[in-house]
Parts: sequence; structure tokens; C-alpha cells
Amino acid sequence: MIFRKAQENLIQLSSQFKAVAIIGPRQSGKTTLAKAVFPDKACVSLENLTNREFAVSDPQGFLNYYSDGAIIDEIQNVPELFSYLQQILDETKETGKFILTGSNNFLLQENITQSLAGRIAYQILLPFSINEIETSTVKDQILKGFYPPLYDQPVNSTIWLENYITTYIERDVRQLKNISNLGNFKRFVQLCAGRTGQLLNMSSIGIELGIDHKTVQSWLSILESSFIIYRLYPHYKNFNKRLVKMPKIYFYDTGLLCSLMGIRKVEQLTFHPLYGSIFENFVISEFYKKKLNLGIHHNFYFWRDKSGHEIDLIIENGLELYPVEIKSGKTITSEYFKNIDYWKRLSGNSKATIIYDGDSVQKRSNGTEVIPWRNIFADNQLPV
Repeated sequence: MIFRKAQENLIQLSSQFKAVAIIGPRQSGKTTLAKAVFPDKACVSLENLTNREFAVSDPQGFLNYYSDGAIIDEIQNVPELFSYLQQILDETKETGKFILTGSNNFLLQENITQSLAGRIAYQILLPFSINEIETSTVKDQILKGFYPPLYDQPVNSTIWLENYITTYIERDVRQLKNISNLGNFKRFVQLCAGRTGQLLNMSSIGIELGIDHKTVQSWLSILESSFIIYRLYPHYKNFNKRLVKMPKIYFYDTGLLCSLMGIRKVEQLTFHPLYGSIFENFVISEFYKKKLNLGIHHNFYFWRDKSGHEIDLIIENGLELYPVEIKSGKTITSEYFKNIDYWKRLSGNSKATIIYDGDSVQKRSNGTEVIPWRNIFADNQLPV
């Protein structure tokens, strides 16, 4: 098993809370991690029809059978268990008694909020981060993505990702919402992929698909709750300039993103007009993974004014704002510094970082540092 960066935080949470929920997308390694950290606990999957029938028909008897605690996989499939779990957790002093996993964050959160609030901690587990695996070239890595089955099984990544999308739509989407036209929903996901790294204009998407604004918002929530996409919001500090208010949209996994965009080969990725946005998506998602592996809520934003000046990533640390620009090129040019220099003049900040796909490190006298993407997650490299 590949060591997961989230393992340390999971152990810490299990020593403080009576139950821990490991949530994340399907196939991100939640059950594998739970079994590795808690090898002595029984593990039962509620994807299994026999187990599910037992839990649905006799939830108390099901939990009594696992009186010593257990790993309960995909628990959102049997919401009847949560009220009985509440009683068990209230009556025990044992920490880490139950480890719950779920790939449907909306259903899981809804039931936990109603029954287990204050009794349970969360560990979000996304697909592998770049520093958990042996990496090839950045384009090969972006195209393959980071889902664990692509690294522990002899599978064709293109075929696997296409089937992942189909399975996700047919299973998770149906479970979350009664969408009659799943083909239209798949087209919606593809439209979102084509807008990665761009301002999210819900009206434009709605017009293209012939659906209203509320439906677009609802479908976006489905993608977010199942860990397919996330929204990066603009920072509110305006420095006396008018700012855009729309968020940007990104995908947690670039392999899935490329599959949705019809990119199958490195050559297609290299010359794709949105490669810069895809590279940006890759880097920002890695920042999210590092934060979530530590069990800390993200402090990430972007900044853009009405004139088009933009900073790809703003890291907020208390009262300090740290700007990061992301460039897919291999050669450092003067263009890399324009928006950073503009933002620094407005904010009065001196430090900034530019991340690019080259090999050299430059430390400019004005406080701006240029670093290769491979360096971004070295200890204390950036104030993440």
C-alpha cells in the first residue's frame, strides 16, 4: 500500500473522537486507508446487498453484531443506522470505535448533522497527491490523473476514467437527485470541464443546455458533494478596485478533467488551447490535497479586478495575503511578472511566488520567487 499523507491526521482524530468519517470521491482509497490504520477492526461494506439488507431491516441488531466497533463502508446507503449509532456513541467512552466511509458527501453530511453532530470528526481523502506517488512528466501525470486503482492495477487509464464517469452518473447522480435526462447531465459535466480555471457563468451554461439557473446551481452542488469539482472564490479585499464576484471552477482530478474534454494523448494535451488552465487546475488541486490531508480547511482564493488583472491563487494566512501565479511554460519571461507586480503595488506586499513548468529557481530582489512545480510542496516552501 502507498503511504497516504492523511494517515497521521486520521490517527489523531481517532484518538480524540468516538467516530471518524472518511469522506471523498469513489475510488480515492478510503476503505484501504481505514483498513491499514485500523487492521484489527472488522470491516463491513454496505455496498454488499446482504449486509445492506441486514442493516436496513434490523439496524440495532446489525450494530450489536459489531459491538466492538467496526469500519462501516459506504454508510450513507443505510441512513437508518445513524440514530442507533448516536445512542451507542453516547453510551461509550471509547474513542475511534467506529470508522465510517462514504463517497456521497451530501447524504453523509445530512445524516451526520441530524444524528452525530459533536460525536464525529471528518477526514477528507482525495485521490493521490503528487508527493505520494512516483511521478513521470507533468503532462503524463495530468493526463493519467491520481485515482489509486490506476496505480495498483494493470488498467488502461483512458478506459478506466471513461467508465468512472459513466458509473458515477448512473449510480451517484441517480442516488442524489432524480434526473430524468442523464445524457443532459453528462453534457453539463463536460461543459464544466471546458470551463476549468474560468469564471463560472451559470447563465451561459443554462442557456447552452436549455435549463434554468436553479437547475444549474443544483447540478453544481451534486458535482461538489461527490468531490468531482470545487469552486475557488474571489478574495474580498479590493484595494479600492472593483472586483469580479463570480467563482472559478476546478476539478479535483486532472485525469477525469482530460477525459471529459476528450483529451486522450499527451500530444493532444500539449497543443490544447486550454492547457494553461489545465496545468493551473493541477497545481491548485495539489494545494487543496495538502491542506485536506492535514485536516485543515483551505484558505485559498483568487483575485481579479474588472480590468482583467488577475492572481491565480491567493493564500490567506491571518491578516497576510500571499499571491501565487501559475504558468505552464518552461521558460521564464517578463510576462510572468506583470500581474504579480501590479498586485504588489496595490497591496503593498513584497513577497510572491510564480510556479511554472521549468527547472530553474530564481529569487528576484523585489521579493518574487520563481520555482518549478516540483518544488511547491517541499517543507516550508510556501505558506500553505
